[in-house]
Amino acid sequence: MIPFPHIGPTLIRIGPLQIRWYGLMYLIGFFSSYVLMPRQRRAEELGIRGGVLQDLIFYLAVGLISGARLGYVLFYQYANLWEYLHRPLEIIAVWHGGMSFHGGLIGSIIAGMIFARRRGISFWDLGDMVIVTAPVGLFFGRLGNFINGELYGRVTSVPWGMVFPDGGPSPRHPSQLYEALLEGVLLFIVLWALRNRPRRPGSLLCLFMGGYGLMRFVVEFFREPDAHIGLLLGVMSMGQVLCTLMVLFALLLWVFLKQKKTRD
Repeated sequence: MIPFPHIGPTLIRIGPLQIRWYGLMYLIGFFSSYVLMPRQRRAEELGIRGGVLQDLIFYLAVGLISGARLGYVLFYQYANLWEYLHRPLEIIAVWHGGMSFHGGLIGSIIAGMIFARRRGISFWDLGDMVIVTAPVGLFFGRLGNFINGELYGRVTSVPWGMVFPDGGPSPRHPSQLYEALLEGVLLFIVLWALRNRPRRPGSLLCLFMGGYGLMRFVVEFFREPDAHIGLLLGVMSMGQVLCTLMVLFALLLWVFLKQKKTRD
């Protein structure tokens, strides 16, 4: 068993002001995208630099954060939806915790579509350029989950199991680190290697959704299901259900883009 490194969720506290590790990870993720996006050939072709790049990051940040929070409410708190409707401000209370990756992805895609339409550029080319950097944000986000001791894994006897502060006395899989390595490091390496190669527009977006969906689906077998949801139909976690839909959507999108190119 490996001791869990107890790191407080708050990095800096100045009076009522708090800077939390998880929020810092979001900032690092956006900054990483800001740095990495211009280092792609597609960014030069689309004119994504300077003020345009800053506008794009703003659109994506608003889409991701709002989508992640709404996704959490709809996907993971559907049983309490009536309470949220009675207290609508609670829906946007991101400081109370609860964010959904799948909701964040949907929000980012919508924001990207709006940005592309207003700028008169191809959404598919823009999506390929942006999505290459997404695994970096995922990596830091999962590190934030690990520092907070949340989203931990199921009870295990593996030598690297950890006792999490809120996970009881038994060692558990550090599933946050599994996700950081697979969805963050491995997926980034693949996408970054393909970023400047000739390809069908939208193909990297499909690859990301399919790759993430498969990796997250596997890791969910090691991750403790949400206590208030459990396993749906006694088989799959909510994360696995959403990832299955995500992979199916990626395959359908791939077929659509392939047929679209043939018609063009």
